[in-house]
Amino acid sequence: MAALEVDEQHPHNTLTITAKFAASVERVWEVYADPRQLERVWGPPGYPATIVEHSLTPGGGMHYFMTSPEGEKYYGGWTILAVEEPHRFSFDDFFADSDFNPAPGMPIGRCEYAFESAGTSTTATFTTTYESAEALRQVLAMGMEEGATLATNQVDDLLAA
Repeated sequence: MAALEVDEQHPHNTLTITAKFAASVERVWEVYADPRQLERVWGPPGYPATIVEHSLTPGGGMHYFMTSPEGEKYYGGWTILAVEEPHRFSFDDFFADSDFNPAPGMPIGRCEYAFESAGTSTTATFTTTYESAEALRQVLAMGMEEGATLATNQVDDLLAA
């Protein structure tokens, strides 16, 4: 299992997942830079992601949907803020309607994904900060912590393939 630690910091409205992967920083970066690889790990098991648009460049973004086992689709997107290949990128992560417009009233997470070499492995730190403690509580109640942890743990299988 990749996920080493999950930390909910309610006073800071932040959810952080730290993981260690048995691959180089460059290889782990590829998982997030390549939409076909990212599809294989973005949704939790049973909720595969389909990436419709993917541009990992400042001002770019990603539009995707996850499909439930019952066939229901959940839409989302990223707006890329900064990229320092292969060590970090930041983005706003939002829930969306079927046209990939941000869903009104839903929390937007400010995310920073950082990758650091640890010998022959990579330590990844996935940090998401919400505007308020209420927004963090809302996504936690929706299962964000469990879903993100399950999704992160799929990266090991992809890297081993």
